[in-house]
Amino acid sequence: MQLKLQSRHDFKARALLLGDRLDLKFFKIADCLATTPLTLEIDADGGIAVLFRYGVVVLFGVRSLEEAHFIESLKSRLTNPYPAPEIEGMDIHTGRHSIGVHGGAVLLDQITLEKLQIIADALSKSLVLTLYEKKVAEEFDKIEPLAQELAVHGKVSADSKKLLSKIGAMLLIEHRMVGRAEIGDKPETLWDFPHLEKLYASLEDEFELKERQAALDRKLRLISDTTQTLADVWDNKQLHRLEWYVIGLILFEIIISLFELGDKFIH
Repeated sequence: MQLKLQSRHDFKARALLLGDRLDLKFFKIADCLATTPLTLEIDADGGIAVLFRYGVVVLFGVRSLEEAHFIESLKSRLTNPYPAPEIEGMDIHTGRHSIGVHGGAVLLDQITLEKLQIIADALSKSLVLTLYEKKVAEEFDKIEPLAQELAVHGKVSADSKKLLSKIGAMLLIEHRMVGRAEIGDKPETLWDFPHLEKLYASLEDEFELKERQAALDRKLRLISDTTQTLADVWDNKQLHRLEWYVIGLILFEIIISLFELGDKFIH
């Protein structure tokens, strides 16, 4: 497929994570360069946008003004738009003999639609990992004082509802990474263009996608396990308290019965 962008030797790729989800069903197939992933030519200079349903847009060779207009047009199709989107960019140089990533830039022999889609896939996954790395780091900061409290004082002040909410938040992150962004999966484009495996592997290494996902998975499991333990401690504490309430009620009934029995003996 002939692309206007092929006439340019150097341009930038910019990936933006705009919200939790991007509704793509409003785009007409006839207006698209490709549908998996959804790829559009969005300006007269041949700038290209690759859109992902998990809220990421990757732009190639799009100038600032056109980028702003295009992002504005997507706002109504976003679920939970972020006030400050995550952004990541790369330089792309064409007309080279080798294909891969060198010095933080992508080198290509020539521009093709499938190569841009491979680059977009890696950039989008890196952005999703960046967002969830920040969220998990925030949860680590919140959960550490609770674990410290348990270690030092042998008790947990947070209630089970709050702790279970944290477990739910971690499960939601895992669901979005695996179910939506499919971080650990290779792009579908490689099924049709297996010769681009080397390009994707180079991008995967540059962004450390496997290593970051593995580290994030370990942290998610640790937070979930810690939170579950704290929730169990809280539940046991509540159970013991309930047991004391039951014992107190039994003792109260015994005392009442003794008073009633004493009254009978007196009369």
